[in-house]
Amino acid sequence: MRTTERMIELDRPASSTAVTTRLAGLWISVKSVWRAVRNRHVANRLADLDDYLLDDIGLTRSDIDRILGDTGLVDDPSQQLTWAALKRARYMLIGASRV
Repeated sequence: MRTTERMIELDRPASSTAVTTRLAGLWISVKSVWRAVRNRHVANRLADLDDYLLDDIGLTRSDIDRILGDTGLVDDPSQQLTWAALKRARYMLIGASRV
């Protein structure tokens, strides 16, 4: 009798909170991939800009090509592009202050 009771306990359906938690986790993953793909598309559009426009935002064409080449299809290149622009701005600021 004791074995039967344990089998019945194991056959309980998953609680609604567990299902809700799994669905929430799935939704967060889908949103994350969607955001990365969208940002990658925008980064590809940056490559269409003229060099003087890229210079205004602190990037070069080689920065964009390198970062897009280093990241995968569903990786988000926006943070790396931001860091490249900040690094270039910092370098220009330091160089301008020494002159």
